[in-house]
Amino acid sequence: MKLTFIGAAHEVTGSCHYLNACGKHILVDYGMEQGINVLENKPLPVAEALIDYVFLTHAHVDHSGMLPLLSARGFKGKIFSTVATADLCSIMLRDCAHIQMQEAEWKNRKAKRSSNVEPHEPLFNMENADDAIKRIVPCPYDEIIEICDGVKIRFTDIGHLLGSSSIEVWLTEENVSKKIVFSGDIGNKNQPLLRDPAFTKDADYVVMESTYGDRLHSAERPDYIKELTEILQETFDRGGNVVIPSFAVGRTQEMLYFIRKIKEDRLIQRHEDFPVYVDSPLAVEATGIFHKNEGICFDEEAMELVKKGINPISFPGLRLSITSDESKAINFETTPKVIISASGMCDAGRVRHHLKHNLWRPESTVLFVGYQSVGTLGRILVEGVDEVKLFGEPIEVRATIRTLTGLSGHADKNGLIEWIEGFEEKPRKVFVVHGEDEVCKSFAECLQVEHGIKAYAPYSGTEFNLASGKLEYEAMPVYVKKKAKPVSDVFSRLVAAGQRLMAVIRKNEGGANKDLAKFADQINSLCDKWD
Repeated sequence: MKLTFIGAAHEVTGSCHYLNACGKHILVDYGMEQGINVLENKPLPVAEALIDYVFLTHAHVDHSGMLPLLSARGFKGKIFSTVATADLCSIMLRDCAHIQMQEAEWKNRKAKRSSNVEPHEPLFNMENADDAIKRIVPCPYDEIIEICDGVKIRFTDIGHLLGSSSIEVWLTEENVSKKIVFSGDIGNKNQPLLRDPAFTKDADYVVMESTYGDRLHSAERPDYIKELTEILQETFDRGGNVVIPSFAVGRTQEMLYFIRKIKEDRLIQRHEDFPVYVDSPLAVEATGIFHKNEGICFDEEAMELVKKGINPISFPGLRLSITSDESKAINFETTPKVIISASGMCDAGRVRHHLKHNLWRPESTVLFVGYQSVGTLGRILVEGVDEVKLFGEPIEVRATIRTLTGLSGHADKNGLIEWIEGFEEKPRKVFVVHGEDEVCKSFAECLQVEHGIKAYAPYSGTEFNLASGKLEYEAMPVYVKKKAKPVSDVFSRLVAAGQRLMAVIRKNEGGANKDLAKFADQINSLCDKWD
Protein backbone atom coordinates (compact mmCIF):
# COMPACT_ATOMS: atom_id res chain seq x y z
CA MET A 1 0.00 0.00 0.00
CA LYS A 2 2.28 2.71 -1.32
CA LEU A 3 1.90 6.31 -2.55
CA THR A 4 4.52 7.73 -4.93
CA PHE A 5 4.62 11.41 -5.91
CA ILE A 6 5.33 11.94 -9.62
CA GLY A 7 4.14 15.34 -10.92
CA ALA A 8 3.20 18.77 -9.49
CA ALA A 9 5.69 18.19 -6.68
CA HIS A 10 7.08 21.67 -5.89
CA GLU A 11 5.59 22.72 -9.25
CA VAL A 12 2.13 23.94 -10.22
CA THR A 13 1.39 21.86 -13.32
CA GLY A 14 1.71 18.23 -14.43
CA SER A 15 -0.28 16.74 -11.57
CA CYS A 16 0.24 12.99 -11.11
CA HIS A 17 0.30 10.65 -8.11
CA TYR A 18 0.75 6.86 -8.15
CA LEU A 19 -0.93 4.36 -5.82
CA ASN A 20 0.16 0.72 -5.58
CA ALA A 21 -2.46 -1.08 -3.52
CA CYS A 22 -4.58 -4.22 -3.53
CA GLY A 23 -2.53 -5.58 -6.42
CA LYS A 24 -3.53 -2.61 -8.60
CA HIS A 25 -1.56 0.19 -10.23
CA ILE A 26 -3.52 3.44 -9.93
CA LEU A 27 -2.87 7.03 -11.04
CA VAL A 28 -4.58 10.05 -9.54
CA ASP A 29 -4.47 12.55 -12.42
CA TYR A 30 -2.03 12.46 -15.32
CA GLY A 31 -1.53 16.08 -16.32
CA MET A 32 0.54 18.03 -18.77
CA GLU A 33 3.36 20.31 -17.65
CA GLN A 34 3.01 23.93 -18.74
CA GLY A 35 5.52 26.76 -18.75
CA ILE A 36 9.13 26.25 -17.67
CA ASN A 37 9.88 22.95 -15.95
CA VAL A 38 12.40 23.74 -13.23
CA LEU A 39 12.43 20.29 -11.64
CA GLU A 40 12.67 16.86 -13.22
CA ASN A 41 9.73 14.53 -12.71
CA LYS A 42 10.45 10.89 -12.03
CA PRO A 43 8.98 8.49 -14.61
CA LEU A 44 6.02 6.32 -13.68
CA PRO A 45 7.15 3.38 -11.53
CA VAL A 46 5.48 0.93 -13.94
CA ALA A 47 4.87 0.82 -17.67
CA GLU A 48 1.76 2.69 -18.82
CA ALA A 49 0.26 -0.57 -20.08
CA LEU A 50 0.24 -1.91 -16.51
CA ILE A 51 -1.86 0.94 -15.09
CA ASP A 52 -5.25 -0.44 -14.06
CA TYR A 53 -7.15 2.73 -13.13
CA VAL A 54 -6.94 6.52 -13.23
CA PHE A 55 -8.90 8.66 -10.76
CA LEU A 56 -9.31 12.12 -12.33
CA THR A 57 -9.99 15.19 -10.17
CA HIS A 58 -11.00 17.52 -13.03
CA ALA A 59 -10.60 18.26 -16.72
CA HIS A 60 -7.95 21.01 -16.77
CA VAL A 61 -5.08 19.80 -18.94
CA ASP A 62 -2.50 20.12 -16.16
CA HIS A 63 -4.45 17.27 -14.54
CA SER A 64 -5.82 15.37 -17.55
CA GLY A 65 -3.74 16.32 -20.59
CA MET A 66 -1.44 13.27 -20.70
CA LEU A 67 -4.20 10.67 -20.59
CA PRO A 68 -3.96 10.15 -24.38
CA LEU A 69 -0.27 9.30 -23.86
CA LEU A 70 -1.33 6.48 -21.55
CA SER A 71 -3.45 5.08 -24.37
CA ALA A 72 -0.62 5.58 -26.87
CA ARG A 73 1.60 3.45 -24.62
CA GLY A 74 -0.81 0.58 -24.09
CA PHE A 75 -3.14 1.61 -21.25
CA LYS A 76 -6.31 -0.49 -21.33
CA GLY A 77 -7.78 0.33 -17.92
CA LYS A 78 -10.59 2.62 -16.75
CA ILE A 79 -10.60 6.35 -15.99
CA PHE A 80 -13.03 7.42 -13.27
CA SER A 81 -14.29 11.02 -13.12
CA THR A 82 -17.44 13.02 -12.43
CA VAL A 83 -20.09 13.27 -15.13
CA ALA A 84 -19.22 16.87 -16.05
CA THR A 85 -15.49 16.10 -16.11
CA ALA A 86 -16.17 13.25 -18.51
CA ASP A 87 -18.12 15.62 -20.76
CA LEU A 88 -15.35 18.23 -20.72
CA CYS A 89 -12.61 15.66 -21.34
CA SER A 90 -14.44 14.54 -24.45
CA ILE A 91 -13.47 17.88 -26.02
CA MET A 92 -10.33 18.83 -24.09
CA LEU A 93 -8.35 15.65 -24.75
CA ARG A 94 -9.10 15.91 -28.45
CA ASP A 95 -7.93 19.51 -28.32
CA CYS A 96 -4.67 18.36 -26.67
CA ALA A 97 -4.16 15.86 -29.48
CA HIS A 98 -4.93 18.50 -32.09
CA ILE A 99 -2.29 20.82 -30.59
CA GLN A 100 0.27 17.99 -30.46
CA MET A 101 -0.32 17.15 -34.11
CA GLN A 102 -0.24 20.81 -35.19
CA GLU A 103 3.05 21.42 -33.38
CA ALA A 104 4.59 18.29 -34.92
CA GLU A 105 3.50 19.44 -38.38
CA TRP A 106 4.97 22.92 -37.79
CA LYS A 107 8.30 21.50 -36.55
CA ASN A 108 8.50 19.17 -39.54
CA ARG A 109 7.88 22.03 -41.97
CA LYS A 110 10.62 24.00 -40.25
CA ALA A 111 12.95 20.99 -40.27
CA LYS A 112 12.74 20.71 -44.05
CA ARG A 113 14.96 23.78 -44.22
CA SER A 114 17.70 21.98 -42.26
CA SER A 115 19.67 18.86 -43.07
CA ASN A 116 19.99 15.73 -40.92
CA VAL A 117 16.90 16.52 -38.84
CA GLU A 118 14.72 13.54 -38.01
CA PRO A 119 10.93 13.88 -38.40
CA HIS A 120 9.16 15.03 -35.26
CA GLU A 121 6.42 12.73 -33.96
CA PRO A 122 3.63 14.03 -31.71
CA LEU A 123 3.46 12.55 -28.21
CA PHE A 124 0.02 11.25 -29.12
CA ASN A 125 -2.62 11.62 -31.80
CA MET A 126 -6.39 11.89 -32.16
CA GLU A 127 -6.83 8.12 -32.10
CA ASN A 128 -5.09 7.99 -28.72
CA ALA A 129 -7.31 10.79 -27.38
CA ASP A 130 -10.44 8.99 -28.58
CA ASP A 131 -9.26 5.79 -26.93
CA ALA A 132 -8.70 7.59 -23.61
CA ILE A 133 -12.14 9.20 -23.82
CA LYS A 134 -13.78 5.79 -24.35
CA ARG A 135 -12.17 4.58 -21.12
CA ILE A 136 -13.76 7.29 -18.96
CA VAL A 137 -16.41 6.08 -16.50
CA PRO A 138 -18.69 9.01 -15.50
CA CYS A 139 -19.60 8.99 -11.79
CA PRO A 140 -22.02 11.09 -9.71
CA TYR A 141 -20.96 13.28 -6.82
CA ASP A 142 -21.27 12.02 -3.24
CA GLU A 143 -21.72 8.29 -3.96
CA ILE A 144 -19.25 5.63 -2.81
CA ILE A 145 -18.13 3.60 -5.83
CA GLU A 146 -16.50 0.19 -5.47
CA ILE A 147 -13.69 0.01 -8.00
CA CYS A 148 -12.40 -3.47 -7.22
CA ASP A 149 -11.78 -5.68 -4.22
CA GLY A 150 -10.25 -3.43 -1.57
CA VAL A 151 -10.61 -0.09 -3.42
CA LYS A 152 -13.51 2.39 -3.11
CA ILE A 153 -13.75 6.06 -4.06
CA ARG A 154 -16.09 9.04 -3.73
CA PHE A 155 -16.11 12.35 -5.62
CA THR A 156 -16.92 15.58 -3.72
CA ASP A 157 -17.58 18.95 -5.36
CA ILE A 158 -14.51 21.14 -4.80
CA GLY A 159 -15.81 24.26 -6.63
CA HIS A 160 -12.82 24.89 -8.90
CA LEU A 161 -14.22 24.00 -12.34
CA LEU A 162 -17.38 22.47 -13.73
CA GLY A 163 -17.21 18.86 -12.51
CA SER A 164 -14.11 19.38 -10.35
CA SER A 165 -13.75 17.20 -7.29
CA SER A 166 -11.72 16.08 -4.38
CA ILE A 167 -11.47 12.29 -4.27
CA GLU A 168 -11.74 10.10 -1.20
CA VAL A 169 -9.98 6.75 -1.66
CA TRP A 170 -10.52 3.83 0.73
CA LEU A 171 -7.92 1.06 0.55
CA THR A 172 -8.06 -2.32 2.32
CA GLU A 173 -5.17 -4.73 1.96
CA GLU A 174 -4.25 -7.68 4.21
CA ASN A 175 -6.70 -6.54 6.90
CA VAL A 176 -5.21 -3.03 6.91
CA SER A 177 -7.55 -0.18 5.90
CA LYS A 178 -6.51 3.39 5.14
CA LYS A 179 -8.26 6.39 3.70
CA ILE A 180 -6.48 9.00 1.59
CA VAL A 181 -8.04 12.16 0.20
CA PHE A 182 -6.74 13.97 -2.89
CA SER A 183 -7.92 17.59 -2.83
CA GLY A 184 -7.59 18.28 -6.53
CA ASP A 185 -7.62 22.05 -7.09
CA ILE A 186 -9.59 23.70 -4.29
CA GLY A 187 -11.97 26.34 -5.58
CA ASN A 188 -12.28 29.96 -4.52
CA LYS A 189 -15.43 30.85 -2.60
CA ASN A 190 -18.20 33.15 -3.85
CA GLN A 191 -17.31 32.72 -7.51
CA PRO A 192 -19.83 33.03 -10.34
CA LEU A 193 -21.69 29.96 -11.58
CA LEU A 194 -20.11 27.26 -9.39
CA ARG A 195 -20.82 26.16 -5.85
CA ASP A 196 -18.33 26.70 -3.01
CA PRO A 197 -15.94 23.85 -2.14
CA ALA A 198 -17.47 21.13 0.04
CA PHE A 199 -15.65 19.78 3.07
CA THR A 200 -14.60 16.20 3.73
CA LYS A 201 -15.20 14.61 7.11
CA ASP A 202 -12.15 12.45 7.75
CA ALA A 203 -8.98 10.92 6.32
CA ASP A 204 -5.82 9.20 7.41
CA TYR A 205 -3.78 11.06 4.80
CA VAL A 206 -4.43 14.08 2.59
CA VAL A 207 -2.69 15.20 -0.60
CA MET A 208 -3.57 18.87 -1.10
CA GLU A 209 -2.73 21.64 -3.51
CA SER A 210 -1.01 24.88 -2.54
CA THR A 211 -1.17 27.05 -5.68
CA TYR A 212 -1.97 30.21 -3.70
CA GLY A 213 -0.55 29.00 -0.41
CA ASP A 214 1.48 32.19 -0.02
CA ARG A 215 -1.09 34.86 -0.84
CA LEU A 216 -4.48 36.19 0.17
CA HIS A 217 -7.34 37.35 -1.99
CA SER A 218 -9.05 40.58 -1.01
CA ALA A 219 -10.79 40.45 2.37
CA GLU A 220 -13.93 41.75 0.68
CA ARG A 221 -15.38 40.06 -2.36
CA PRO A 222 -14.10 42.08 -5.34
CA ASP A 223 -16.67 43.88 -7.43
CA TYR A 224 -15.78 42.14 -10.69
CA ILE A 225 -18.61 43.83 -12.57
CA LYS A 226 -17.44 47.32 -11.58
CA GLU A 227 -13.78 46.67 -12.36
CA LEU A 228 -14.51 45.03 -15.70
CA THR A 229 -16.91 47.84 -16.64
CA GLU A 230 -14.20 50.44 -15.99
CA ILE A 231 -11.67 48.56 -18.12
CA LEU A 232 -14.14 48.17 -20.99
CA GLN A 233 -15.29 51.80 -20.85
CA GLU A 234 -11.74 53.22 -20.81
CA THR A 235 -10.59 51.00 -23.65
CA PHE A 236 -13.62 51.56 -25.87
CA ASP A 237 -13.36 55.32 -25.34
CA ARG A 238 -9.78 55.12 -26.67
CA GLY A 239 -11.06 53.21 -29.69
CA GLY A 240 -9.29 49.99 -28.71
CA ASN A 241 -10.10 46.35 -28.22
CA VAL A 242 -10.07 44.37 -24.98
CA VAL A 243 -8.29 41.08 -25.59
CA ILE A 244 -8.90 38.52 -22.86
CA PRO A 245 -6.61 35.47 -22.94
CA SER A 246 -8.88 33.01 -21.19
CA PHE A 247 -8.99 29.34 -20.38
CA ALA A 248 -11.61 27.89 -22.69
CA VAL A 249 -13.22 25.94 -19.90
CA GLY A 250 -14.32 27.76 -16.76
CA ARG A 251 -12.88 31.23 -17.01
CA THR A 252 -14.46 31.98 -20.42
CA GLN A 253 -17.92 31.13 -19.07
CA GLU A 254 -17.33 33.31 -15.99
CA MET A 255 -16.40 36.26 -18.21
CA LEU A 256 -19.57 35.76 -20.25
CA TYR A 257 -21.54 35.75 -16.98
CA PHE A 258 -20.08 39.16 -16.03
CA ILE A 259 -20.50 40.68 -19.50
CA ARG A 260 -24.15 39.54 -19.66
CA LYS A 261 -24.79 41.50 -16.45
CA ILE A 262 -22.92 44.55 -17.78
CA LYS A 263 -25.01 44.55 -20.94
CA GLU A 264 -28.28 43.85 -19.13
CA ASP A 265 -27.73 46.83 -16.78
CA ARG A 266 -26.41 49.02 -19.65
CA LEU A 267 -23.31 49.96 -17.66
CA ILE A 268 -21.22 50.88 -20.73
CA GLN A 269 -21.93 54.35 -22.11
CA ARG A 270 -21.75 55.28 -25.81
CA HIS A 271 -20.76 51.71 -26.77
CA GLU A 272 -23.83 49.88 -25.49
CA ASP A 273 -23.94 47.37 -28.34
CA PHE A 274 -20.25 46.41 -28.22
CA PRO A 275 -19.64 42.99 -29.78
CA VAL A 276 -18.09 40.14 -27.81
CA TYR A 277 -16.24 37.43 -29.71
CA VAL A 278 -15.53 34.02 -28.23
CA ASP A 279 -12.80 32.89 -30.58
CA SER A 280 -12.22 29.30 -29.56
CA PRO A 281 -14.03 26.22 -30.86
CA LEU A 282 -13.15 24.52 -27.58
CA ALA A 283 -14.70 27.34 -25.54
CA VAL A 284 -17.86 27.22 -27.65
CA GLU A 285 -18.24 23.48 -27.05
CA ALA A 286 -17.42 23.88 -23.36
CA THR A 287 -20.13 26.52 -22.99
CA GLY A 288 -22.64 23.97 -24.28
CA ILE A 289 -21.41 21.47 -21.69
CA PHE A 290 -21.92 24.10 -18.96
CA HIS A 291 -25.58 24.32 -20.02
CA LYS A 292 -25.89 20.54 -19.99
CA ASN A 293 -24.56 20.24 -16.42
CA GLU A 294 -26.07 23.37 -14.87
CA GLY A 295 -28.45 21.37 -12.67
CA ILE A 296 -25.69 19.51 -10.84
CA CYS A 297 -22.92 22.14 -10.76
CA PHE A 298 -24.33 25.69 -10.76
CA ASP A 299 -24.67 27.70 -7.55
CA GLU A 300 -27.97 29.16 -6.27
CA GLU A 301 -27.51 32.57 -7.91
CA ALA A 302 -26.95 31.06 -11.37
CA MET A 303 -29.81 28.58 -10.91
CA GLU A 304 -32.19 31.43 -10.07
CA LEU A 305 -31.51 32.88 -13.51
CA VAL A 306 -32.01 29.48 -15.14
CA LYS A 307 -35.37 29.09 -13.37
CA LYS A 308 -36.44 32.46 -14.82
CA GLY A 309 -35.57 31.26 -18.30
CA ILE A 310 -32.41 33.39 -18.49
CA ASN A 311 -29.24 31.90 -19.93
CA PRO A 312 -26.53 33.08 -17.47
CA ILE A 313 -23.78 33.03 -20.09
CA SER A 314 -25.43 34.36 -23.24
CA PHE A 315 -26.58 37.80 -24.40
CA PRO A 316 -27.19 39.97 -27.51
CA GLY A 317 -23.95 40.78 -29.31
CA LEU A 318 -22.26 37.50 -28.44
CA ARG A 319 -20.52 36.12 -31.52
CA LEU A 320 -19.01 32.65 -31.64
CA SER A 321 -16.02 32.18 -33.91
CA ILE A 322 -15.42 28.60 -35.06
CA THR A 323 -13.44 28.56 -38.31
CA SER A 324 -10.00 30.03 -38.86
CA ASP A 325 -11.46 32.43 -41.44
CA GLU A 326 -13.95 33.73 -38.86
CA SER A 327 -11.07 34.16 -36.41
CA LYS A 328 -8.97 36.13 -38.89
CA ALA A 329 -11.91 38.38 -39.79
CA ILE A 330 -12.17 39.64 -36.20
CA ASN A 331 -9.00 41.69 -36.55
CA PHE A 332 -10.33 43.46 -39.65
CA GLU A 333 -13.43 44.67 -37.79
CA THR A 334 -12.70 48.21 -36.57
CA THR A 335 -15.49 48.48 -33.97
CA PRO A 336 -14.14 48.45 -30.38
CA LYS A 337 -14.84 44.98 -29.06
CA VAL A 338 -14.05 42.24 -26.58
CA ILE A 339 -12.10 39.24 -27.86
CA ILE A 340 -12.06 36.21 -25.55
CA SER A 341 -9.64 33.62 -26.86
CA ALA A 342 -7.57 30.67 -25.66
CA SER A 343 -5.08 29.83 -24.41
CA GLY A 344 -5.28 31.50 -21.02
CA MET A 345 -1.49 31.68 -20.62
CA CYS A 346 -0.89 32.75 -24.25
CA ASP A 347 1.42 29.80 -24.89
CA ALA A 348 -0.62 28.45 -27.83
CA GLY A 349 -3.84 28.93 -29.73
CA ARG A 350 -5.63 31.76 -31.51
CA VAL A 351 -5.04 34.37 -28.80
CA ARG A 352 -1.47 34.77 -30.03
CA HIS A 353 -2.80 36.13 -33.35
CA HIS A 354 -4.99 38.62 -31.49
CA LEU A 355 -2.02 39.69 -29.39
CA LYS A 356 -0.02 40.24 -32.56
CA HIS A 357 -2.72 42.60 -33.83
CA ASN A 358 -3.28 44.43 -30.52
CA LEU A 359 -0.16 44.47 -28.35
CA TRP A 360 1.41 47.28 -30.38
CA ARG A 361 -1.74 49.44 -30.14
CA PRO A 362 -1.70 51.87 -27.17
CA GLU A 363 -5.48 52.18 -27.36
CA SER A 364 -6.04 48.44 -26.70
CA THR A 365 -6.01 46.48 -23.43
CA VAL A 366 -4.90 42.93 -22.76
CA LEU A 367 -6.78 41.70 -19.70
CA PHE A 368 -5.53 38.64 -17.83
CA VAL A 369 -8.12 36.76 -15.81
CA GLY A 370 -6.25 33.67 -14.59
CA TYR A 371 -3.05 32.26 -13.16
CA GLN A 372 0.04 32.63 -15.35
CA SER A 373 2.72 29.93 -14.96
CA VAL A 374 6.41 30.83 -14.88
CA GLY A 375 7.87 30.91 -18.38
CA THR A 376 4.61 31.46 -20.27
CA LEU A 377 4.05 34.46 -22.51
CA GLY A 378 1.20 35.51 -20.21
CA ARG A 379 3.50 35.64 -17.19
CA ILE A 380 6.08 37.65 -19.14
CA LEU A 381 3.47 40.20 -20.20
CA VAL A 382 2.05 40.53 -16.69
CA GLU A 383 5.56 41.12 -15.33
CA GLY A 384 6.00 44.11 -17.67
CA VAL A 385 8.11 43.13 -20.68
CA ASP A 386 8.62 45.83 -23.34
CA GLU A 387 8.79 43.57 -26.38
CA VAL A 388 7.79 40.00 -27.28
CA LYS A 389 8.26 37.82 -30.31
CA LEU A 390 5.20 36.35 -32.00
CA PHE A 391 5.44 34.16 -35.10
CA GLY A 392 9.07 35.15 -35.49
CA GLU A 393 8.28 38.87 -35.44
CA PRO A 394 9.21 41.29 -32.61
CA ILE A 395 6.17 43.12 -31.26
CA GLU A 396 6.50 46.21 -29.06
CA VAL A 397 4.16 46.10 -26.05
CA ARG A 398 2.24 49.39 -26.11
CA ALA A 399 -1.19 48.11 -25.06
CA THR A 400 -2.33 48.46 -21.47
CA ILE A 401 -1.75 45.20 -19.57
CA ARG A 402 -4.30 44.61 -16.81
CA THR A 403 -5.23 41.81 -14.43
CA LEU A 404 -8.76 41.43 -13.13
CA THR A 405 -8.18 41.68 -9.39
CA GLY A 406 -9.10 38.70 -7.26
CA LEU A 407 -10.62 36.61 -10.05
CA SER A 408 -9.28 33.15 -9.38
CA GLY A 409 -10.56 29.62 -9.53
CA HIS A 410 -8.10 28.70 -6.77
CA ALA A 411 -8.61 29.20 -3.06
CA ASP A 412 -6.14 31.55 -1.40
CA LYS A 413 -4.11 30.67 1.70
CA ASN A 414 -7.06 31.20 4.02
CA GLY A 415 -9.32 29.15 1.79
CA LEU A 416 -6.82 26.27 1.74
CA ILE A 417 -6.51 26.38 5.52
CA GLU A 418 -10.30 26.52 5.92
CA TRP A 419 -10.62 23.39 3.77
CA ILE A 420 -8.02 21.34 5.62
CA GLU A 421 -9.37 22.46 9.00
CA GLY A 422 -12.81 21.30 7.84
CA PHE A 423 -11.78 17.72 8.67
CA GLU A 424 -13.36 16.74 11.98
CA GLU A 425 -10.09 15.15 13.11
CA LYS A 426 -6.63 16.15 11.96
CA PRO A 427 -5.24 13.76 9.34
CA ARG A 428 -2.14 11.81 10.32
CA LYS A 429 -0.20 13.60 7.61
CA VAL A 430 -0.84 16.18 4.91
CA PHE A 431 1.26 16.13 1.73
CA VAL A 432 1.53 19.57 0.13
CA VAL A 433 1.78 19.58 -3.68
CA HIS A 434 0.77 21.65 -6.72
CA GLY A 435 2.58 24.86 -5.79
CA GLU A 436 5.78 26.59 -6.78
CA ASP A 437 8.86 25.37 -4.92
CA GLU A 438 9.00 27.94 -2.12
CA VAL A 439 5.21 28.02 -1.80
CA CYS A 440 5.04 24.28 -1.10
CA LYS A 441 7.72 24.65 1.57
CA SER A 442 6.20 27.70 3.26
CA PHE A 443 2.63 26.37 3.22
CA ALA A 444 3.70 23.02 4.70
CA GLU A 445 5.56 24.91 7.41
CA CYS A 446 2.51 27.10 8.05
CA LEU A 447 0.26 24.06 8.53
CA GLN A 448 2.76 22.48 10.88
CA VAL A 449 3.82 25.46 12.99
CA GLU A 450 0.65 27.57 13.06
CA HIS A 451 -2.06 24.91 12.89
CA GLY A 452 -0.51 21.82 14.44
CA ILE A 453 -1.05 19.71 11.31
CA LYS A 454 1.72 17.31 10.36
CA ALA A 455 2.62 18.44 6.85
CA TYR A 456 5.33 17.59 4.36
CA ALA A 457 6.09 18.83 0.83
CA PRO A 458 7.47 15.85 -1.15
CA TYR A 459 9.67 16.06 -4.23
CA SER A 460 9.03 13.90 -7.28
CA GLY A 461 9.99 10.30 -6.59
CA THR A 462 9.17 10.34 -2.88
CA GLU A 463 7.56 7.08 -1.72
CA PHE A 464 5.29 6.78 1.31
CA ASN A 465 4.01 3.54 2.86
CA LEU A 466 0.36 4.17 3.71
CA ALA A 467 0.08 1.04 5.86
CA SER A 468 3.04 1.78 8.14
CA GLY A 469 2.78 5.57 7.89
CA LYS A 470 6.47 5.89 7.08
CA LEU A 471 8.52 7.39 4.28
CA GLU A 472 10.20 4.61 2.34
CA TYR A 473 12.15 6.95 0.10
CA GLU A 474 12.62 10.70 0.42
CA ALA A 475 13.52 12.15 -2.95
CA MET A 476 15.72 15.20 -3.34
CA PRO A 477 15.09 17.91 -5.96
CA VAL A 478 16.57 17.20 -9.37
CA TYR A 479 16.81 20.33 -11.50
CA VAL A 480 16.26 20.22 -15.24
CA LYS A 481 19.46 20.19 -17.27
CA LYS A 482 19.79 20.78 -20.96
CA LYS A 483 20.35 17.50 -22.71
CA ALA A 484 23.17 17.38 -25.25
CA LYS A 485 21.14 15.28 -27.66
CA PRO A 486 17.46 14.57 -27.15
CA VAL A 487 16.21 11.04 -27.64
CA SER A 488 14.36 10.55 -30.91
CA ASP A 489 10.57 10.69 -30.54
CA VAL A 490 10.30 7.62 -32.75
CA PHE A 491 12.77 5.69 -30.56
CA SER A 492 10.69 6.69 -27.52
CA ARG A 493 7.67 5.16 -29.24
CA LEU A 494 9.66 1.97 -29.81
CA VAL A 495 10.63 1.78 -26.12
CA ALA A 496 6.99 2.32 -25.14
CA ALA A 497 5.94 -0.45 -27.51
CA GLY A 498 8.44 -2.77 -25.83
CA GLN A 499 7.03 -1.89 -22.41
CA ARG A 500 3.54 -2.62 -23.67
CA LEU A 501 4.69 -6.00 -24.97
CA MET A 502 6.09 -6.89 -21.53
CA ALA A 503 2.81 -5.85 -19.94
CA VAL A 504 0.87 -8.12 -22.31
CA ILE A 505 3.25 -10.99 -21.54
CA ARG A 506 2.73 -10.58 -17.79
CA LYS A 507 -1.05 -10.44 -18.18
CA ASN A 508 -0.97 -13.77 -20.02
CA GLU A 509 0.78 -15.59 -17.17
CA GLY A 510 -1.15 -18.79 -16.43
CA GLY A 511 -2.55 -19.04 -19.95
CA ALA A 512 -2.73 -22.23 -21.98
CA ASN A 513 0.74 -23.57 -22.85
CA LYS A 514 -0.24 -23.93 -26.51
CA ASP A 515 -1.20 -20.24 -26.76
CA LEU A 516 1.87 -19.09 -24.82
CA ALA A 517 4.18 -21.14 -27.05
CA LYS A 518 2.59 -19.60 -30.15
CA PHE A 519 2.99 -16.11 -28.66
CA ALA A 520 6.68 -16.80 -27.87
CA ASP A 521 7.30 -18.00 -31.42
CA GLN A 522 5.74 -14.83 -32.84
CA ILE A 523 7.94 -12.65 -30.63
CA ASN A 524 11.09 -14.60 -31.53
CA SER A 525 10.24 -14.36 -35.22
CA LEU A 526 9.87 -10.58 -34.91
CA CYS A 527 13.18 -10.34 -33.02
CA ASP A 528 14.97 -12.41 -35.68
CA LYS A 529 13.79 -9.93 -38.29
CA TRP A 530 15.27 -6.92 -36.45
CA ASP A 531 18.24 -8.49 -34.62
